[in-house]
Amino acid sequence: MPILEQCYNLMDFEAVARNVMKKTAWAYYSSGADDEITMRENHTAFHKIWFRPRILVDVEKIDFSTTMLGTKVDIPFYVTATALGKLGNPEGEVIFTKAAKKHNVVQMIPTLASCSFDEIMDAAQGDQVQWMQLYVNKDREITKKIVQHAEKRGCKGLFITVDAPQLGRREKDMRSKFTDVGSNVQSGAQTDNSQGAARAISSFIDPALSWKDIPWFQSITKMPIILKGVQRVEDVIRAIEAGVQGVVLSNHGGRQLDFARSGIEVLAEVMPVLRERGWENRIEIYIDGGVRRATDIIKALCLGAKGVGIGRPFLYAMSAYGLPGVDRAMQLLKDEMEMNMRLIGCSSVDQLNPTLVDTRGLSTHTTSVPVDNLGMAIYDPLVNPKEKAKL
Repeated sequence: MPILEQCYNLMDFEAVARNVMKKTAWAYYSSGADDEITMRENHTAFHKIWFRPRILVDVEKIDFSTTMLGTKVDIPFYVTATALGKLGNPEGEVIFTKAAKKHNVVQMIPTLASCSFDEIMDAAQGDQVQWMQLYVNKDREITKKIVQHAEKRGCKGLFITVDAPQLGRREKDMRSKFTDVGSNVQSGAQTDNSQGAARAISSFIDPALSWKDIPWFQSITKMPIILKGVQRVEDVIRAIEAGVQGVVLSNHGGRQLDFARSGIEVLAEVMPVLRERGWENRIEIYIDGGVRRATDIIKALCLGAKGVGIGRPFLYAMSAYGLPGVDRAMQLLKDEMEMNMRLIGCSSVDQLNPTLVDTRGLSTHTTSVPVDNLGMAIYDPLVNPKEKAKL
């Protein structure tokens, strides 16, 4: 294993994690749906956007702090919900809680965390803000209990996952039998452990969830409600009309519907329509999927996102190096952010705007993109790594 200081970017953590993680854990974290085309597209879509930097701007002092759902954060990303943190490190999701506190960013708590919800809330310090990601249970009473408990404990946002009425086929994961301790959400329930972690932990999710349920959620909580997994402009408009406070343009990290478009591409389609209607400030829009560089964050903000969610890179940093790994990953993003804000000619987030990017190649899916040697060298094809020889 290289020493931590030799990791210079988020991809480096992935390369290290692949070599040190258990085969089943790697298969669960790294897998995407079907041929993993959407998973790769999430990353490469950012390479179709080019900058139009401003020059001769005073960029001595850079401030990339912003607010998300009313919370002031030091940098416009949050730790998005990822299941089963203990597969990568015995401490699990509380590592993200500690790192998020240090860097003053928000952590989204997953329904399918390895640590219990209360453990993660208890690990927060002072006035640290956390959000709750929700998979909706077929038993609405269970869902109501989870939501109201989260609100009582001080969660500041409810992110309802809407792109997973059924979990996608993640074939790398399905090749492994799931033997680890899962999440306490499905404790006592019958689970199918023969086809990987995703199948084992997801049997309770309700495929009947629909727009008709939104008023019910609004009746049981005062938390801001955000729909996570919106993938077209028509549904963003419908979300605004339904009175929710935000959407995450997301395809679940490429783990659900293969050939779903990237969040950044959907964002570029959504914002002009909202601006035309004068609705751009009626809702907060986030994206996730494929963010690996501060330039990706900047591109999303230029196009109108409030912030971005980052998942896998922090899982890999945690799996390889524990808390110091996640700490370094977040610091690397801050360092990159400061440099790239200077180079694009903006001293604060409110100066980022669509004139600073060229998105003409974004929606042409046949467009060749610059070869990303780093990404392709790290990318793991559907074949699992060989079992490591036991010493």
